[in-house]
Amino acid sequence: MIAYLHGEITHKTPAFIYIECNGVGYHVNISLNTYSKLEGLNKVKIYTYMSVREDDQSLYGFFDDDERSIFILLISVSGIGVNTARVILSYMNPDEIRTAIIHDDAFAFSKAKGVGPKTAKRIILDLKDKVIRESGQEQIVIQDSSVKSIHQEAVFALVALGFPKPLVEKQVRQIVSKQPEISQVEELIKMALKQMG
Repeated sequence: MIAYLHGEITHKTPAFIYIECNGVGYHVNISLNTYSKLEGLNKVKIYTYMSVREDDQSLYGFFDDDERSIFILLISVSGIGVNTARVILSYMNPDEIRTAIIHDDAFAFSKAKGVGPKTAKRIILDLKDKVIRESGQEQIVIQDSSVKSIHQEAVFALVALGFPKPLVEKQVRQIVSKQPEISQVEELIKMALKQMG
């Protein structure tokens, strides 16, 4: 397997680059996350993953090893292929993916084209333990459990009041991320109602 390529970018698009190493040009598929970090760079070190199928051999490139690690985790999930994993990494950076997995936030994956609720839940179910182990966040998850239940209660109450669930989840998530000290469901519901009203 090719671990990385170190060379000159001779062609660049948001979907792929050509990188020349010792006179050989490699076609490397990239995410928008990597593309945004390549701006203004000509000579780079790109970490790679080689996908080998019966009818195709493709190289996928990443600006850093962190993104490649998340990519490899994503494709380990049943039903997630290399292209879907690349799409997810085009909409979310590795930290956002880890946060969504750790906090059971299936909705966060919905902005990635082709990732429905079932696929998002499968990603979370399959990867949660691995991500928590890798990031050493067992303690954080335990501490967050009370916040999570308040979050869920608020969402349930607001949906019962007739607000669409995707909107409610988004608003509640934004409030909790800006004011993590909130400990009362009523307070969280009032703030969400103000924002949506």
